[in-house]
Amino acid sequence: MKIIDRYIIGKFLGTFIFSITLIILIAVVFDITEKVDDFIEKQAPIDEIILDYYLNFIPYFANLFSPLFTFIAVIYFTSRMASNTEIVAILSSGVGFGRLLYPYMLASLVIASTSFVLNNWVIPPSNAKRLAFEDRYILNPYRFNYRNIHRQIEPGHFVFFESYNNQVDVGYKFSLEVIEDGRLEYKLLADFARWDSIGKFWSLENYRLRQFTENGEVLSRGHKMDTVLNLYPVDFKRRENNVETMDYEALDLYIKEEKMRGSTLIEYSLVEKYKREVFPFATFILTVIAVAIASRKTRGGLGLHILLGLVISFAYILFMQVFTTFAIQGGMPPFIAVWIPNLLFGIFAMFLLRIAPK
Repeated sequence: MKIIDRYIIGKFLGTFIFSITLIILIAVVFDITEKVDDFIEKQAPIDEIILDYYLNFIPYFANLFSPLFTFIAVIYFTSRMASNTEIVAILSSGVGFGRLLYPYMLASLVIASTSFVLNNWVIPPSNAKRLAFEDRYILNPYRFNYRNIHRQIEPGHFVFFESYNNQVDVGYKFSLEVIEDGRLEYKLLADFARWDSIGKFWSLENYRLRQFTENGEVLSRGHKMDTVLNLYPVDFKRRENNVETMDYEALDLYIKEEKMRGSTLIEYSLVEKYKREVFPFATFILTVIAVAIASRKTRGGLGLHILLGLVISFAYILFMQVFTTFAIQGGMPPFIAVWIPNLLFGIFAMFLLRIAPK
């Protein structure tokens, strides 16, 4: 590693740390201003506000926007180098543009690797504390308002609720079907399925049972039946963002279980998984775009480069948000939706590299 490499890496990481620290301080101030009424109204203890919420809010926020802060940092210090004719001097000395990118890619690798580890194994446990604090002191009680709920609780066992009230743990218009070798073997219907928190079982009211045997169909009915199912009230009390509290292995296992159950919320979990994988690549792509833009000495100088940087940053956020919404609500495959912004900006990066000053 040459002196110029150490110089650029130092500038890169120093500017990145400074910019992300500055924006986090601003974000914390705005967040306190927004939530101070909730803290006072619900009497949140000061130690929980600091240790459980903001101590976990800061790394989550910093990691979430690290690719964009990387982009802004590169735009800023590279533009200053260009204004001081440092980039021209480096290229004029015989250093190719590809070689100039080498220290940028090394610094990006440090940031992307750190972000990947934090995102998948370090931040999820801290998110659990942050979200638990929000549930206690900021958000209203979660209400499960989905209707016509279908779940496969184990292979061949299908549960249906017309609706479910997670405040009292009661499901309405319950049915359980057992299918073996494509043939219906057992069907249990009930007006209500009520969770017994002491016995840890479901109590069915006004049930009708149909059993299919070789000799025909057996019908029975009654007022009450207790049964154990691989289904628990906690399954109806998870907010969508609960997947943010799971590390990579736990999230992968959760997605497999939800696929088996036929959950309608699987898209959100898949988007979360793929976003964690995509973020490191976004760091490299945005770094290349920033170097290609900021290395050209222009009449507008630093101001023009920062303006272009902000426009591209907001465009990236907009693309990511739009395609994520398509994945969750519009039926677009989550893997494709999450990767499209990176592919589009990757093509844009290749174009800028071709026209960058050599």
